[in-house]
Amino acid sequence: MRIKWFSLVRITGLLLVLLYHFFKTSFPGGFIGVDVFFTFSGYLITALMIDEYTRSKAFDFLGYLKRRFYRIVPPLVLMVLLTIPFTFLVRNDFRAGIGGQMAAALGFTTNLYEIFTGSSYESQFIPHLFVHTWSLAIEVHFYLIWGLIIWLLSKRDYSKTQFRGLIFLISAVFFGIGFVSMFARAFFTSNFSLLYFSTLSHSFPFYLGAMFATTSGIVETTARFKKNVRLWSAKRAVLYMAGSFALLLLLTFVLDFNQLLTYLFGFALSSLFASTMIYAARVLHEKTENVSEPKWISFLADTSYGVYLFHWPFYVIFSQITNNLIAVFLTLVFSYLFTSLSFYIVEPLLVGKKPSLLGLSIDFDRFKKPFGIIMGILAALALVTAALAPKMGSFEESLLVNSLNQADTNITQTNNVTAGDATALSSILIIGDSVTLRSSTAFASDMSEATLDAAVSRNFTEAYDIFKNHIDNGTLPSTVVIAVGVNSTSNYEEATKQFVDALPDGHRLVFVSPYNSKNLDAVKAVRDYEADLASEYSYVTLADWYTAAIDNPDIWAGTDGVHYSDATTTGAELYVKTVQDAVTAAAKKNAKGS
Repeated sequence: MRIKWFSLVRITGLLLVLLYHFFKTSFPGGFIGVDVFFTFSGYLITALMIDEYTRSKAFDFLGYLKRRFYRIVPPLVLMVLLTIPFTFLVRNDFRAGIGGQMAAALGFTTNLYEIFTGSSYESQFIPHLFVHTWSLAIEVHFYLIWGLIIWLLSKRDYSKTQFRGLIFLISAVFFGIGFVSMFARAFFTSNFSLLYFSTLSHSFPFYLGAMFATTSGIVETTARFKKNVRLWSAKRAVLYMAGSFALLLLLTFVLDFNQLLTYLFGFALSSLFASTMIYAARVLHEKTENVSEPKWISFLADTSYGVYLFHWPFYVIFSQITNNLIAVFLTLVFSYLFTSLSFYIVEPLLVGKKPSLLGLSIDFDRFKKPFGIIMGILAALALVTAALAPKMGSFEESLLVNSLNQADTNITQTNNVTAGDATALSSILIIGDSVTLRSSTAFASDMSEATLDAAVSRNFTEAYDIFKNHIDNGTLPSTVVIAVGVNSTSNYEEATKQFVDALPDGHRLVFVSPYNSKNLDAVKAVRDYEADLASEYSYVTLADWYTAAIDNPDIWAGTDGVHYSDATTTGAELYVKTVQDAVTAAAKKNAKGS
């Protein structure tokens, strides 16, 4: 039984995810689209389980697993195989460690893989092509755990009402455990990706959906639901759906991945709004018996899972070789093309059905053999690529080397000071991200007096923690350079102002403006605000890397638009000179409180 208007819930989840990935600075909270999917999956699966038990007084666990397998695995395998040839359009860094990523995706452990490799969900300059399958991993974990629990319950001779009530109670307990886990752990971590990827902490939307399923249902509905169907008008149901959608959309503007409130309330609110939308859609189905769901809406809903799978690796690849709008266009074209192939042809063939597209039968028999040969070739290519791919890309390798060099330089400076050579270490601290780290050799050569503290994917929050620690310990140098910003453009005003407010008297502050050629509007906003701070406060100076980067386009050839080319030393020298000139200018100004 297909419930009309559930399609709009699926489309909403996909839309929010696509807006987040394609236009992240405009929709910084669009990652909650995944929670819409989670909530809907929990609702739909649970409602179908209740229907099966009500109908037969049993639950076929093996049949349930088989249905989940045929729906989940074929598009996933197809996505992995079809992605690999496209990886040869971009540099080798994107194939580094691809074997481990493939194994994690196909083994439904991507969330654990990302946790154990220390990856950040938002800050990956060489993004993992299959990182988005973290959500699929958590979903499969839910399917296995929940299916086993329902199967065990079905072994007892419960009445329909008792069975539904027990599912509600168990769902409520699991929801509480997950929500409390995310809420409590959020206060004790500086890496929110650990919570985001966690099956324990991030599975509670499934159970909220399950709770709503017990209050309504698909075929077997409750008396309360039937009463609401009588009491609600179609207009009221539409208003609830539209209102829920509007609130979800609002969250995409106000939530931020690295904000504490997102983990305390953001995911819970998004799941609640999604649940309300689902319930209203279920009511609207009953109120619109004589209305058919438009085919284009059904198409977008039916292909939502496949498009979610395909869009991310294609967007990462295409965004490396063209501008964002063209990358978005190409991503959507290829995603819908391959998803249609999967949903309307491959998946029906695997379960013994005749392929059809929007009601039109497709004769695919004569293409079976060529298709099988192509799949075999793609599988062989994937295996060879995984076997030959480097464990670490050249970009990561260079950062690792620079990180080790940075540590050696800082140790040498400390030892020299201890030995009495006070001139070896001046009063300058540079707190930076991977761009700064990439420049560590140039800093050691041209600004050997400075202490460098740089790390990959560092954002304003992490930089501030280091800054504040120096203040608390009384070790803050006279001049502090803050060289971050690319990884935290959505909350830059509050993030940058906190450095100014906390800076002790007698110290100077230098902000290095961020640069990202693929996100110019966002980094320019950060740059302009930092320039305003420099104009307002005499002890704040701007090292305008953003302007220097735009004025020197040659240093960006063949790069990701954030890290200058290392084919020559020009980029590193320019970066260090930009910082050095700003530090020199800051020294001519009064310190704070002077």
